[in-house]
Amino acid sequence: MAIIDKSKRPLVNDRDELVNIGIDLPFHKGDTSGWFATTNYTIDAVKQNLKMLLMTQQGERIMQPKLGVNLRKFIFEPITVDTANAIENELIESINFWLPFLNIKDIKVSFTDDALGSHTIYVSVIFSLVKDPFTTESVQLSVSGDQVSINDNSTDNPTNTNINDV
Repeated sequence: MAIIDKSKRPLVNDRDELVNIGIDLPFHKGDTSGWFATTNYTIDAVKQNLKMLLMTQQGERIMQPKLGVNLRKFIFEPITVDTANAIENELIESINFWLPFLNIKDIKVSFTDDALGSHTIYVSVIFSLVKDPFTTESVQLSVSGDQVSINDNSTDNPTNTNINDV
């Protein structure tokens, strides 16, 4: 996780392409220098932090039992507005605690259910930085069974069932 910068400095590193902010995850070899690919913009580094937070189950990280989000516990819950609200509250609580420098613009929760009773939860989080509210970014993820996966494309799954349609 990133260190919280409580200074009032502007995001000067975003103006210099030669300054590396964080490691681009998952680990892979960088093109220019160093062993690992890096992020050059604060919003990209924060997006990586948010992805890791959402993919981590609480209790999974050693010495940080509260780090993460308990999304897997909702996989066998009924598809209702209450379940969607509980997921949204879980996300907001975890993001506000671990990434307080994020401004959550919108959270969308949708579900799919096939004939065999297999549920998939789709979550989209649109956010910006508190210091830069006009630059927005989004993270989409899906939870199915025991897997939490990040969807790097920005298009929604066309078979999603919006919770408002239930």
